[in-house]
Amino acid sequence: METVASLLPLILFFAIFYFLLIRPQQKRQKAVQQMQANLQKGDKVITIGGLHGIIDSLDENTVVIRAGDGSRLTYDRAAIREVVNEK
Repeated sequence: METVASLLPLILFFAIFYFLLIRPQQKRQKAVQQMQANLQKGDKVITIGGLHGIIDSLDENTVVIRAGDGSRLTYDRAAIREVVNEK
């Protein structure tokens, strides 16, 4: 019975750690992966470097973004931070 009582704080600590840190991070990561998988031509996006542009074309691993001056830049799909919804 003493071993269970001595392990209880440790188990409680790991449970709190999981629900406050690990689980929310996994949810955020899953949401980002889903957003990157659902990218489409014409979406307005922001890259992790802060570039704002419109998706001109994409394939499985890369995205070509048309910037404001008309230049086309190729990025990894993972470099897309968010899709901008201007509604």
